Amino acid sequence: MALDDAQRIRRQALEDALASRILVLDGAMGTMLQQRDLTAADFGGAALEGCNENLVITRPDVLLDIHGAYFAAGADMVETDTFGSMPLVLAEYGLADRAGDISERAAQLARQAADEAATPGRPRFVAGSMGPTTKAISVSGGVTFPELVETYAVQARGLRRGGVDVLLLETCNDARSVKAGLIAIERVAKEMGGHIPVMVSGTIEQMGTMLAGQTAEAFWASVSHAPLLSLGLNCATGPDLMTDHIRSIHELATTYVSCYPNAGLPDDEGKYGETPESLAAHLERFIHNGWLNIVGGCCGTRPGLFLRNRIGGG
Repeated sequence: MALDDAQRIRRQALEDALASRILVLDGAMGTMLQQRDLTAADFGGAALEGCNENLVITRPDVLLDIHGAYFAAGADMVETDTFGSMPLVLAEYGLADRAGDISERAAQLARQAADEAATPGRPRFVAGSMGPTTKAISVSGGVTFPELVETYAVQARGLRRGGVDVLLLETCNDARSVKAGLIAIERVAKEMGGHIPVMVSGTIEQMGTMLAGQTAEAFWASVSHAPLLSLGLNCATGPDLMTDHIRSIHELATTYVSCYPNAGLPDDEGKYGETPESLAAHLERFIHNGWLNIVGGCCGTRPGLFLRNRIGGG
């Protein structure tokens, strides 16, 4: 299956956009879903409650609303609701055999929202979210490298069929898992025809390393062989604690650099302290230093980050 003309056009538009300005990624999906006060019935029953990925089947209207809200607020790109839509994770809900279909449907919904928001002068893009799974070889064990490759491949196929523009390995906590994801994506690219742009975003904890112990410098070294579109950081902390790590990645990476932090660190009640104004101020400092090409938000962030602050270049 080769890339169709529309995909080729969007891929060129994405490259043109990155070459000319800062690209704005969306904010948190989980935060937005929590605000909808969804019930077990919305997820498809008590056994599936909390499986956000299944909402693309049971409540597609909710996902379309969220994607649309981020585009309306100024995002150039939204992520699919597929953080855990691989068989390894969905098996916990008895949905492993539906992983490919769920990933595809999620991509179709995000694609619909992007196409509706696009204008001749401003295309909108979709990133296929691929989370770290619930297993990490170097941290928790319980999974083999070939098993990780296969579970990522199922997810990547579905996302690509659904029309994503890039695949985003995000919240990465173990470089070995990232390598499995990259191998899976390369395999799918060969199967389906054409190059698949890939973004990789790691997560560095407060102690200064990924969970598996890699520093920002080691993280870059572990993936520098791959033809990535971008490398960056997301989740775990607010932007203040990312400063040194983002600077290091900027100095080392030959790719575009991304950053989409949490809205600070959550308090004892799980509330995030950063406001849209304070978070945007941190990110603008990174931009003014010339460190970033892609900017957005992770846990605790909402469309107001973009609507009330003109971060980015669009």
